[in-house]
Amino acid sequence: MRYWDSSALVPVVIAEPETQRMRSLLDEDPNIVTWAWTRVELASAVERRYREGELSRDQRRAALARFAELAEVWDEVTDVLVVRRRALAVLARHPLRAADAAQLGAALAVAPETGGPLGFVCLDERLHEAAEGEGLAPLP
Repeated sequence: MRYWDSSALVPVVIAEPETQRMRSLLDEDPNIVTWAWTRVELASAVERRYREGELSRDQRRAALARFAELAEVWDEVTDVLVVRRRALAVLARHPLRAADAAQLGAALAVAPETGGPLGFVCLDERLHEAAEGEGLAPLP
C-alpha cells in the first residue's frame, strides 16, 4: 500500500510527462490510499485543463470517469479531525499550502498502520521534501 497525493494521480489518467512513471508505480502496487478531498482536487485538475482548452469534451468526460473508477477501489482517509491536527502540525515545520498539508496529514494518519515507512507518491517537490522530513518514504 502506498499513499498517493493528487499530484501523482493526475498523470495516471491525463497524459503528462510523468504518466508512464506513475502508471508503472501503480502497476507495482495497485493499493492506493489517499485523502478524502483528493476527488475534489482531481476534478479541479480536469476541469481546469478543460477550461484552458487542454482537454476536449470527450477527454474531460473520459478523465472524470477514470478518476471515478479509481476512487471506487482506493482507500480514503476520512477522519477530518485527525488530519486537521496533523496538517496544522506539519504547517509549523514545513512551507506547505493548506491542501498539501492536509494530504501529508492524511498520510501521517495512516502511516502507523503500515508497519514500516509508508510510500508517499507525490510529484510536488515541496511536499516530497516535507514527507521525507516526516519519516515517510517519498516516491519517485
